[in-house]
This record gives sequence, structure tokens and C-alpha cells, in this order.
Amino acid sequence: MNLQCFNLSLQDGWALLEMARPDRLNVLDETVLLELEDILKVLKEEKIKAVVLTGQGKAFAAGADVSAMAKMDGKEGEEFSLLGNRVFQMIEDHPAIFIAAVNGYALGGGCELALACDLCLASEKAAFGQPEINLGIIPGFGGTQRLPRIVGAAKAKEWIFTGQRFSAQEALEAGLVSRVLEPEQVILEATKLAEELAKKSGPILSLAKRAVAASGTGVNPAHGQQEASFFAKCLSTEDGREGLKAFVEKRSPVFKDR
Repeated sequence: MNLQCFNLSLQDGWALLEMARPDRLNVLDETVLLELEDILKVLKEEKIKAVVLTGQGKAFAAGADVSAMAKMDGKEGEEFSLLGNRVFQMIEDHPAIFIAAVNGYALGGGCELALACDLCLASEKAAFGQPEINLGIIPGFGGTQRLPRIVGAAKAKEWIFTGQRFSAQEALEAGLVSRVLEPEQVILEATKLAEELAKKSGPILSLAKRAVAASGTGVNPAHGQQEASFFAKCLSTEDGREGLKAFVEKRSPVFKDR
């Protein structure tokens, strides 16, 4: 594959997938999402059993492309949200086990990407968060659905409503992260785990993943559609446009409740 936004290394039954735009903190824009969609299809064709997903530099992924979103109208925002929902749902439905190796910032869409993975190992220096509310919008890539299912409604509401960041240790205590490690150990332990999973039966791993999803931890696609609709409404409001514009201009937003 001719990749622009990722590095992909296929190993014996497992793969290392690295977001490779550290200069932009591995921001998630349309190009990244479409390329990820193509990669997911290849991983399925190659019968990969486990995938380590990480990011170059100081961020796992610092979120969606706010500059691009600031130029979107409601319809365009809904289409962007639906794209992110679709691709992240492909991760959740994928036969391979996805291991998020979070080495730094996992904010906004980056946090939602980690939520879509099956397992999450984090650096003790990692930071998570759904800060969209501070931009006059809401999470649009499944965060309003997956976060409550993983950490519970009370904590999810607190984090989504306040937009506050939370540490790797807080993520561990809430159940979002399975292990907190020293920074240099994150990729090492994630790859060791992928190698272990690659020794197991691929079809049985996939069935185990589907069985766990059937317990109620998965996302109903109809709810993802509703999230995208609400995301579009945010971009159609004066406050939504102001929040995104303020972020791009590096100033505090002035919300007028309309």
C-alpha cells in the first residue's frame, strides 16, 4: 500500500499500525480516516489476528481537525461524524484484536479511537479527554456511546460535560485502560501482547470478541447516527461556530447560548 498518514508493518499474525503525522499531533482528518478504512480492509484480507495501534511523537492522536471543522456547515459536519463513526465501528467489528498503545495525548477523536480498540495500554504520562464541549460541540466519533459503556454513565457524563482531561491512572481506575506503564515500556508490552494473541486461533479470538460485544459493550449503529445528527446541530449553532473559530484563533470562546 502507498500510505501517506500511517506506517504499517505486517508481522507473523499481527501488525504494528502507526499514525505518522507527529508534526500535526496525528490529527484525524478525512484523509486519515479514509486511509485507515483502507488499511482495515487489508488487515482483514491478511487474516491478521492482533493489531497494535499507536502514534508517532508526543501524541497518540490529539483529536479531529478543528481547522477543517470550523469551515463545515451542519450537513458537512454530519457527514464527517458519520465517516468517523463508520471507520471506528469497523475497528469494533473487525475480526482482529486491536491494542491501543497510548504514548501521549489521546484527546477528542484520539480518545474515541482508543475507546474503539479492544485493549488499551497507556504511558504513565498519557492524557485522555473529550474536550469538545469547550469548543461548542460534542464528541462525534462514537465517544458519547462508547465512553458510558466502558467507564459507566456517571464518570462519562462528568468527563463529557466538563471537557476536562484525565490521567492514565484515572483511565485505569475507570476501566478504559488495562495497564499503565513507563513510557518506554508501552510499545514493548503492546507488541508482546500482540505476539501472544497471534499464537491463538484467529476464528476463536474473533468469536470471543463478538461474544463480549454481544454483552452490551458494543455500539448500536443507530445510536452512532443519532450522535452524528446532534454533532451536525452543534455546527449549525452560533455557539458551535464560535467555539471552533476561537480554538483556531487561539482565544477563549464567547458563548451566547444560541
